[in-house]
Amino acid sequence: MSDRILRLQHVEVRVPDLELCTAYYTEVVGLIEVAHEEGRVFLKCWDEHEHHSVVLRQAPTYGLDHMSFKVAEQPDPDYYTDRVEKAGIAVKRFAKAELGPGWGEAIRFEAPSGHLVELVYGMEKVGNMLPLTNPPPRPANLVGIAPPRLDHIFIMAEDVDGVTAFFRDVLEFRLTEQIIANDGHQLATWLERSHTPHDIAIVTGPNGALHHFAFWLDDWNAVREAADLLAFNGVTIDVAPTRHGVTRGYTVYFFDPVGNRNEVFTGGYWVDPDFEPITWTEEEMGRAMFYYDRQVNERFFTVHS
Repeated sequence: MSDRILRLQHVEVRVPDLELCTAYYTEVVGLIEVAHEEGRVFLKCWDEHEHHSVVLRQAPTYGLDHMSFKVAEQPDPDYYTDRVEKAGIAVKRFAKAELGPGWGEAIRFEAPSGHLVELVYGMEKVGNMLPLTNPPPRPANLVGIAPPRLDHIFIMAEDVDGVTAFFRDVLEFRLTEQIIANDGHQLATWLERSHTPHDIAIVTGPNGALHHFAFWLDDWNAVREAADLLAFNGVTIDVAPTRHGVTRGYTVYFFDPVGNRNEVFTGGYWVDPDFEPITWTEEEMGRAMFYYDRQVNERFFTVHS
């Protein structure tokens, strides 16, 4: 299997208050504003080379507009167009920059879960704020949490088995972990293309709903410091610093000012293409999600659509 899809490229989320959310994502989370147009703001993390990884769109409701995955420039996009159309799903094609500043060529289609999925290639390169010769380890004058990159997205679906099969069989994602109900169906799954524990995860819930999107931090100390900064700024923390059983990652969950759930994440393990998936049973779902507390708070599966 080739590495045609490389990783999560960006997310576009709806925000009822664009000015407030731009301030939050730049001053608290510490993303960098790279462009704006009427009703949309384009942001990136400091160590990302491409034009944007988060797009905020002014809208009456909050939630996910679409998720985008980076595709290697070769082979051409007809490969996935053919695979998706053979699955009975219509595909729309977009030229470079047609969807917005910095955008590459893209195809879009609706997953069986109702989420809009994009595969994009040839995004504009803007650099990672460091020189390519003798660079320091990080830029000076970063603000807020300042995550180096976007890490993964977690969505909801009524039929986790069916959506997982679509991402595996059609888009060639690899299953890393799963929580299996006592009746045998999948309650939640984690899938990857970047050789990390997950680029996307799917949990039982309403179709089209966003659970969260996550930023990578370099170590556990950075997660703890992020929680300090969130508390200082009065950000609503959903889950205080802890550890997952699934992925073995360290985490903090919190909400942006309009209700989109964010996460900062670190840890995990390397995934080879022949990695054998890890299974958690329904009785151990609490420990799978939050290894120390061994339970999931009621808010954690609140619908965000």
